[in-house]
Amino acid sequence: MVRLGLVGRGIQLSRTPAMHEAEAEAHGLPCTYELLDTDAGTEDDLAAILSRAEAEGFAGLNVTYPYKQAVMEHLDQVSDAAGRIGAVNTVVFRDGGRFGHNTDFWGFSESVRRGLKDAPMDRVLLLGAGGAGAALAFALADLGVSRLMIADTRPGAAEALAEAVGGPAEVVEDVTEAVRIADGIVNATPVGMAKLPGTPIPPALLEPRHWVADIVYFPLETELLKVARDRGCRVLSGAGMAVFQAVRAFELFTGRTADADRMRQTFQRLAPPEGERA
Repeated sequence: MVRLGLVGRGIQLSRTPAMHEAEAEAHGLPCTYELLDTDAGTEDDLAAILSRAEAEGFAGLNVTYPYKQAVMEHLDQVSDAAGRIGAVNTVVFRDGGRFGHNTDFWGFSESVRRGLKDAPMDRVLLLGAGGAGAALAFALADLGVSRLMIADTRPGAAEALAEAVGGPAEVVEDVTEAVRIADGIVNATPVGMAKLPGTPIPPALLEPRHWVADIVYFPLETELLKVARDRGCRVLSGAGMAVFQAVRAFELFTGRTADADRMRQTFQRLAPPEGERA
């Protein structure tokens, strides 16, 4: 039995459990995937959650908002990519140790390569410098963005991330001006989630020439993406990143090669939860 879990807040609409369980079944592996939601009864003590999962024989955990950076101090070792990014979204329990990885980096890159082919990538505004934002910042730099503008409402967060990424990264405080000159806008904040509705920037700033990506996928069409689509923008939902990060995480958890198309089909086959836009 492969026992897995997802640690986060407000994650009851997550499709990750179904993707992992269905993929495991296709490989002939019995698997259970549990939601460890600190907004829904799970203790809000990350160290205790990790210790309990390890003691109960979990093969690993996925980690999401708001724990991707905090989890690192509780691990024995992190991958080179996770160390560079400064965030972990996948923890593997193996041989008495805790090993941290970041599959968001590759997951977002692959989503952009497939979903925004030929989109201009010279100037990109990244909203959010947390754990997810860090992975996206490094991914965007690797994708060839020549000017990566990072904005965050928390003092020092954008500065620290820009310094870590180096190269094309810079801090912006005037988001209106950044949107004006940007080719694309990426939302790496939790704004737009079912539990935190709204848009991270004023919708009136969007123009048809922009492309807009959101990593939130519950709901799949966030208010930001709906407005952007209505204004003629090219959009990329969080579905691709959700699927591809799960593909890489499955391989880390089980040692088996996941079928990305099969996991995507599972994601798409799930009926939209109540309240989610089609």
